[in-house]
Amino acid sequence: MLRFFRPNLGMAYVGARVLLAFAASPFVLAHEAHPPSPPAAEASFLKENEDAMNRMMAGMDVKPSGDIDRDFVAMMTPHHQGAIDMAVIELRYGKNETLRRLAQEIIVDQMQEIDAMKLAIGEKVSASAPAPTQVPAAEHHHMDMHMDMSAGMKK
Repeated sequence: MLRFFRPNLGMAYVGARVLLAFAASPFVLAHEAHPPSPPAAEASFLKENEDAMNRMMAGMDVKPSGDIDRDFVAMMTPHHQGAIDMAVIELRYGKNETLRRLAQEIIVDQMQEIDAMKLAIGEKVSASAPAPTQVPAAEHHHMDMHMDMSAGMKK
């Protein structure tokens, strides 16, 4: 048993890490106790994200219907919609291109999963609903006209 406690380099390393952890923890806790106030964009991001989370949680609070499958879809739909809403917020405020591409994939995947769940219980899905990041048809038509006019003006 004493052989296990013989001092060696490994024990010294472990001891130093433990001491460092205890010495550093008050500084870490003090830093976490007073986070800096976020810039305006981050404050907007956090507020919108909190709103999305609150909508999702409220939507998932479903009164049981007696049909487990319908209850599952009723709870999962706002859960997936919450992911869509948060991904849209990432697209609005995020700068990291990898995360922005991932957010776009999340939107598509979650919309498809909502539709698949609804179809599985016999509910209709609306195929004409635009993706949350798409420009509404009226604005898109206006943009096309503007672009066509610009092209004609260049000639």
